[in-house]
Amino acid sequence: MNKSIYITLLFLLFAVQLFIPAQMIYEQEDTLDTGTAYKFKTAPIDPSDPFRGKYIVLNYEMNSFETNEEDWSDYSGKVFVYLKTDAEGFATIKNVSKTLIDTSDEYVIAESKYNYNDTKVNFDLPFDRYYMNENKAYDAEISVRKAQVDTTKICYGLVFVKDGTAVLDNVFIDETPIQEFVEEYQEGIQ
Repeated sequence: MNKSIYITLLFLLFAVQLFIPAQMIYEQEDTLDTGTAYKFKTAPIDPSDPFRGKYIVLNYEMNSFETNEEDWSDYSGKVFVYLKTDAEGFATIKNVSKTLIDTSDEYVIAESKYNYNDTKVNFDLPFDRYYMNENKAYDAEISVRKAQVDTTKICYGLVFVKDGTAVLDNVFIDETPIQEFVEEYQEGIQ
């Protein structure tokens, strides 16, 4: 092989290595720009794990659905969670299916790991981590935990959804972004 073929192959290798991450970033940004926004109410979380890094863990109230389909008891794997919005503006489930349904409804691809009966499916949503500045992540975790226990507060994740891709944009406590909420909290304790 001559030198120009090696250079061409090397150039193609570099192009592929740049294209794949660029495509992933583009898909996430396109979802944030043109996707449909849904607010997912969070649920109380387990105590923090010091080995997980600098992010807050989010569990959602919406984690199961009683479906018309049968044979969920032994199923684990990918599920398509079709969404709608309730009167208060929060995401709810319209349907859950093992296969992609031909519909215009927005959907999230979740993971079903355990089911105890034939018609109820339990699943984990794919946007359960919100990364933050390391100086604010611990206080954010504490603030989210307290807000979930306090019945006067509403804590939710704002997620943009487009063609099965879901991107967690922000976490809110009573309509205040978590960054601002933590900054106010940190200023109050100083």
